Parts: sequence; structure tokens; C-alpha cells
Amino acid sequence: MTITDRVLDGPHGNLPVRLYPVPDGVTCVAGLVWAHGGGFMHGDLDMAEADHVARTLAGRGVAVVSVDYRLCPEVDRDDVDAPVEAGGVRFPVAHDELAFVFRWAVETGLGVPSGTWSLGGASAGGNLAAGVSLRLRDDATEPAGTTSVPPSGTAERPTPRSVVLAYPVLHEALPTPSPELAEKIAALPEGRDFPPDVVRTMNANYLGHRRGSGSPYAFPGGADLRGLPPTMIVNSDHDALRSSGEAYAAELAAAGTDVHLVREDGTFHGHLNDPEHPGCARSLARMAAWLTVDGLVGTTHEPPIRPEPPRSS
Repeated sequence: MTITDRVLDGPHGNLPVRLYPVPDGVTCVAGLVWAHGGGFMHGDLDMAEADHVARTLAGRGVAVVSVDYRLCPEVDRDDVDAPVEAGGVRFPVAHDELAFVFRWAVETGLGVPSGTWSLGGASAGGNLAAGVSLRLRDDATEPAGTTSVPPSGTAERPTPRSVVLAYPVLHEALPTPSPELAEKIAALPEGRDFPPDVVRTMNANYLGHRRGSGSPYAFPGGADLRGLPPTMIVNSDHDALRSSGEAYAAELAAAGTDVHLVREDGTFHGHLNDPEHPGCARSLARMAAWLTVDGLVGTTHEPPIRPEPPRSS
């Protein structure tokens, strides 16, 4: 496997990506644009959640483009009253960059069969992937000349074949956990928990303020999810953020979007960052099957019908 680093001319300047082609002797059957996690303020292309995930999937026939999106300024996640100020990298910078790379990957091809590119991410990267899938859906239904997604040099408006989300944070405020999950959250060891106030602080840091996002692309939970691609969600078992993944799966199903929801037994948040844990291998096997097994992924159904503009009297 020859892994290649590239720097693209992205919507906010230089944008590093790492390309993972399938190894010699393995047939490329799909492609994936992938975003690591890190609370929107940490993470890089070398962390296991990026590199190990990409290497494993490439070995199973999925070419991966791993995105080194720009990170927000750091904030003390345990200081729930930490000041959040404007400035620096905030939404929608990383969101724009992931959308740009997806369009670039589809346009460039990279030896991936047409129509097989998916979009995915873990934790905060899962938020970015879900938000971008919503934005690409809307862009594909906008009249010509009104696209909101920065073009990558093509007039085409591709949408993902599917979306893959690992333990994502999709709601600005965490949904109430089920009694089963609440019991597991209460037993989490120190440093493993994500209390609601901590999540609100990290999410506000992503936005650069505490006034709420005002955009479904920042936190797509609760938005109009009709017409999205089939979505796979792999949640960690002992993880407060599971309430967001579970609620989003229910919202997708209610919107008529095909969804496959898995809770990886015995895992904590971020288990793709622990290659030695059996839950990591199980999740990657599930993701590889989702991306490569013919007929496993469902269908993108009708997009939402946009209302007619008001007629002038």
C-alpha cells in the first residue's frame, strides 16, 4: 500500500489530505472520505482513529481519503463556564473543508468505481460528516447558480452513496439517555464521561459563541433528514454520546431514511482509537462490510420537496 500525502487548495487555504489506495492484489470496490474526531479541537492524520481506520478499510477494498481539517482553539472541556469567544477556526470552516474534499474525491476518482464514494467520521468528525451530507443533499436540489457548497472545479453536485458515523455528536445539547444508558453513564470511570455541560461547552467552542448554531449543518440532529443517504451509526456501548447517535438514528428512520444502528458491546467512547480492543476490530469489520458488500447499503430516497417561492401579487 502506497500512502500519499497531498495538500489541496481548499476553501480556507491549504488543506492536507492523506490518500490510502487499496493494496496490490485487492480489488477497489468503494471509496470513503473520512474525518477523525477530537472534540473539534484535537486530532490529526496519525491518530489511530484516522490512520488505523484508513489502513484497515483500504486492506478490505475501500480507498480512503483522510482529511486534516482545521481545528478550533482549545478550551478546557471540564470548565463548563469557560469563556467562548469569536475568532480563530469556527463553524463552518471544518465543515466547508470536508464538503470540499468529498467533491474533490468524486471528481478526481482516484481509481474508485463511480457512484461508490461514501462519507464518514468519528465523534466530532461524525458531526462533520452528518452535517456535510445534509448540506450536499440541499446543494443537489438547489437551482443552478445557487449552490452553497464551495465548488472543487466541477459543475456536478455529487452526494454520498452512504454515510458512516462512529459514536458521533449530532445534537447541540445531548438528548436524554435511556435508563439503560443512564445507568452505564453513572458507572463511567473518571475521564470517560461527557456530562451535558461539558458537551455544551465543546459545541459552543466549535461555534465560537453560546447563542446556538442557527444552522442544521452545524448540528443536524433534529433537522429535516428526508432524502439523506443510507446511514450506518456505530455507537460505543459505555458512552454518554450514545444518546445522540441513538436519537439521530430514530430521527433518520422517522424521516424515511435507511439507517443501520449498532452498539459495540463493551466499548467506551473513541474505541476506534484503541486498535488492541476487540471492539475496534468488530466495528471496522462492520464498516468494511457496509461499504463493500453488494446490496447491504439501502437506497437514497426522495429528497424533501422544496416549497414554491411566493408569487408576487
